Amino acid sequence: MWLKDRIAIVTGAGTGMGKAIALRYAKEGAHVVVAEIDAASGHQTAAEVSAHDRRGLFIQTDMAKLSDINAMVAKTVETFGQIDILVNNAGVTKSLGFFDVTEADWDWIYSTNAKGLFFCMQAVAREMAKRNQGKVINIASIAGKGFRGTSNIAYAGSKGAVIAMTRIGASQLARYNINVNAICPGATRTSLYERVMKQLTEREGITEAEAVARLDASIPLRRANTPDDIANMAAFLASDEARNITGQSFNVDGGLMWD
Repeated sequence: MWLKDRIAIVTGAGTGMGKAIALRYAKEGAHVVVAEIDAASGHQTAAEVSAHDRRGLFIQTDMAKLSDINAMVAKTVETFGQIDILVNNAGVTKSLGFFDVTEADWDWIYSTNAKGLFFCMQAVAREMAKRNQGKVINIASIAGKGFRGTSNIAYAGSKGAVIAMTRIGASQLARYNINVNAICPGATRTSLYERVMKQLTEREGITEAEAVARLDASIPLRRANTPDDIANMAAFLASDEARNITGQSFNVDGGLMWD
C-alpha cells in the first residue's frame, strides 16, 4: 500500500475523477475526506471509501466559498489530527464560444477553478507546514496549455492559472518539504465531460456520436481517459515514490499535447 494510514482530502470527490481518486487512495490505505458540494454523491463516495476498511468522511464544501474551505480543513484536522495529501480536483466549466463568455461565466469559473483552488491549497499547506511534510496535487487541464478543443477560453485561462500556481507553490513550499504537482487531463469520460459534449452538439448542430468520434480521432492513442487513468497518476504523485518530484504538470491525455 503506497498510502497506508495517510490522511487525504479530495475535493469534488462525489463523481468522476475525484471519486476515482478517493477510491484509489482508499485501496492504497489512505483515510479520505470527501470535500464535495453535492451531499448525495459526497455521502456515497465516503461510504465506498469506508467499504475498503478505511475511514471516509464527507464534508459538504462549496469551493467558491472561503468559509467552507476553512471549515472543511478545520474539521479534517479536528477529526484526524493531520493532513498528508490534498487533491484539488473540484472544477466547473461549460461549452461556450469566444463571444458567448459573460462576466458571470468568468466569475463562476474562476471562483472555483482558481480562487477556490488557491485558498484550499493555502489552508491545507498551513497545516502541512507544521509537520514539515505533505503532498499537494492540483487537477489542471491540457486546456491550460492551450489545447484548442477547450470548452471555453475562461476555463482554459483558469487552468493556466492552476499550472502557474502549482509552480510557484512548489517553489515557495519546498522549504516545508511539501511537494506540489499538477495533473493535466485531456478528454476524460466523466459527467462533466458528457455535459460539455451535449452543449457542444447543441451549439454546432452535430450528433453526440459525431462529436465523440471527432474527439477520439484527434487523440493519437484513439481513446479518451477514464477517471481511473487520472487516479493512477494521482496515486503515484501522492506516494513516496514521487518524493523528489515537485512543480511539474503532467499531461494524461493519450498524446494530445506534448508539453
